[in-house]
Amino acid sequence: MTKWIQQEGPDNDIIISSRIRLARNIDDFPFPIALTKAKSKEVFKRVSHAILEGKHDLRNDFDLITLEEAPQIERQVLVEKHLISPNLAINYEKGGVLLNKDESVSVMINEEDHIRIQCLLPGFQLEEALNIANKVDDTIEEEVKYAFDEKLGYLTSCPTNVGTGIRASVMLHLPALRMTGYMNRILQAASQIGLAVRGIYGEGTEFVGNLFQISNQLTLGRSEKDIVGNLKDVTRQIIQKERDARSTLLSNNGMQLKDQIYRSFGILCNARILSSQECMKLLSNVRLGIDLGILKDMKIDNINEIMVMTQPACLQERGGKVLSSNERDIRRASLVRKKLENKISCE
Repeated sequence: MTKWIQQEGPDNDIIISSRIRLARNIDDFPFPIALTKAKSKEVFKRVSHAILEGKHDLRNDFDLITLEEAPQIERQVLVEKHLISPNLAINYEKGGVLLNKDESVSVMINEEDHIRIQCLLPGFQLEEALNIANKVDDTIEEEVKYAFDEKLGYLTSCPTNVGTGIRASVMLHLPALRMTGYMNRILQAASQIGLAVRGIYGEGTEFVGNLFQISNQLTLGRSEKDIVGNLKDVTRQIIQKERDARSTLLSNNGMQLKDQIYRSFGILCNARILSSQECMKLLSNVRLGIDLGILKDMKIDNINEIMVMTQPACLQERGGKVLSSNERDIRRASLVRKKLENKISCE
């Protein structure tokens, strides 16, 4: 079970997930980019031992995946479920990941830094995610000496992470702001106050399904509390603007909006071929219809699950084999039809 996908959280009509990631490195070791194979194995052993063999209550909750031994599809599934980064999936030879049972916590080993602790929760739960990540961080630090400077803070491979080493982010569904043309203002305003807006899989990825990741850009000279507090304040404002935009669309263009939602639902329930991008666009419209009460009897977490299950690697893992692009499009349409069958009634 993947907690952020299959459970509902606060403000889940807008916020799909909240994530805290802490970057840490082991003292007296080069950063991963400069690690030899032997040294990378030593880092791997130290980090996994700290979680799996330590005298604490977390040790029985985690499993270790050695990425070099994992099939390519399995590595990509972890990316699609946001449990590891695309960078770690590509540079997997030295890497691994420790996952807890509900997959809300992942500890990436030998990514851009030796250790990247991630907590991913459903809905708007930044402070809760920070508390969990800090608990795991404290557990590892009992066994491992971190690279730390009294003036700079935690030392990291990328200068933008030096200091607290924290990256706080939220994944938002913002269809109304995009429909009303207001999204560009949000992007510009976020950049001006030190926040980054990225696509569904982070830096360098495109915006699909009206999904946006918003996160802090700098950590040096700022406390964890300030970083999380600033992101929470900005996110609250964006939530309100999205809800206002939805209300405006419903009031001024209600029939056109309903038609778009019903058409999207109809296509998803009947299509025999669906590309990943088209599927995400249509699911975004259906998700909006559920939020507005236009489509009933289905929960938001069902749509979240479909969004993940219809990604390329997840489809192939489910099918048990490598599929061509056309085969994936056919299986994607079939999966969506089955998942939506008899699930939603209309107003």
